[in-house]
Amino acid sequence: QVELVESGGGLVQAGDSLRLSCAASGDTICISAMGWYRRVLGKERELVASITSGGSTNYAFSVKGRFTISKDNAKNTLYLQMNSLKPEDTAVYYCNADVTNCPTGFDDFWGQGTQVTVSS
Repeated sequence: QVELVESGGGLVQAGDSLRLSCAASGDTICISAMGWYRRVLGKERELVASITSGGSTNYAFSVKGRFTISKDNAKNTLYLQMNSLKPEDTAVYYCNADVTNCPTGFDDFWGQGTQVTVSS
């Protein structure tokens, strides 16, 4: 019902920047909030940043001051601007959309993920 496609990942050096994009399609009117999650090899998936339909944002402590989440409603696209990247940021980054605005039987949808690798 909601399809999410991430892009923008890649291999960079410590201190560099990347901007991830997540294009949403389908029943986007059902989306109440969106977020970026990441999974580090051997660890559980963790929330990086989230944004509600009203524009309220939240960030993981480890990325505050370095990452910025934003969205372009006209383009149905979510962004994650990542500055001052560290090797510890290396992970697969996933886009998530909460769809609790609609009684669809699903709480959220996930993208396929995009790899971010930061070398030292």
